[in-house]
Amino acid sequence: MPVADTDDYRQLLLSNVALMDTRAPVEFARGAFPSAINMPLMSDSERHDVGVCYKQHGPQAAIELGHKLVCGDVKDRRLDAWRAFTQEYPHGYLYCFRGGLRSKTVQQWLRESGINYPLVKGGYKAMRQFLLAELENSVSAADPVLIAGMTGSGKTRVISALARSVDLEGLANHRGSTFGQLLEPQPSQIDFENALSIDLMRLLQADQKRIYFEDEGYLIGRLHLPNQLYERMTGSDMVLIEESLDSRVAVLVEDYVTDMGQRYQRYFGAEGALQHRDKLLADLAKIRKRLGGVRHRQIGDTISAAFEQQWRDNDLSLHRQWISQLLTEYYDAMYQYQLGKRDGAIVFRGSRAEVIERARLSQ
Repeated sequence: MPVADTDDYRQLLLSNVALMDTRAPVEFARGAFPSAINMPLMSDSERHDVGVCYKQHGPQAAIELGHKLVCGDVKDRRLDAWRAFTQEYPHGYLYCFRGGLRSKTVQQWLRESGINYPLVKGGYKAMRQFLLAELENSVSAADPVLIAGMTGSGKTRVISALARSVDLEGLANHRGSTFGQLLEPQPSQIDFENALSIDLMRLLQADQKRIYFEDEGYLIGRLHLPNQLYERMTGSDMVLIEESLDSRVAVLVEDYVTDMGQRYQRYFGAEGALQHRDKLLADLAKIRKRLGGVRHRQIGDTISAAFEQQWRDNDLSLHRQWISQLLTEYYDAMYQYQLGKRDGAIVFRGSRAEVIERARLSQ
């Protein structure tokens, strides 16, 4: 028996149901949903031509042009791709921007080929509006607690260890600092907000309201936190991680030297080591004015020497040196200043292990 079309957006998004997004690639790139796969009815150029036709000659002429553009071999290839999608994801749904002509056309063509596949009523626009409303509701309903601590204290490691947490840096695909850009691009702002809203909905399904977030600034790379969430975070209770300088340096060596270096080697091959070094030097240049010219040159020289030492002797001691200097002469003072601007109370202090234990007991 055919599955009915649906407007149960909550169930769709929380169940991570596969979604066939029939919008043009340019629309998909602006924003979509975590479980969506772009399977467009029209290419970007075809959509552009149909849009111009609509403005100049009206809807009927635009529909006729659309059918002319997507016909014959073009239609057959796209229909084959849609059929393959339905076979791989038999419990999925399809949608377009408003749940209108494009999704109904794809649905009809599939039906004519013997496949009944349901669509999302209201399409992308309705689901996006639903997620924006739910984001606001979730932020109001949640009891946020911030995992705070100086740079290198391992805040993200604590977040990863807690079931009732949202990894904002993971959703933003960025480690949050000047040096935090990863090789893969960040998602669009809309994708970030959609994924965040879904994560919050999932955590708030139970009666528990407490959710742990890493203490973040307004920006994570080029993405910004939703205003209502950032405002809640500024007054939220905090759990403060306290780790020694050596411990913090070890975390940052692991994240920004070892792990990042492996990523660059996988991506660039033999050139990865040089690309990694150049990336760190370019990141350092972003804070040159704040460091001052002399200190910037000194740390830059140490970074270059550290890579030479690493390549020659597999020795990371100079990496520990420049990271330690950046912490003590730049990041620590900056973090203390930012922490002082928070209105929330510090409800617990301890090592990473103690913070994880305390948070798990209070969940």
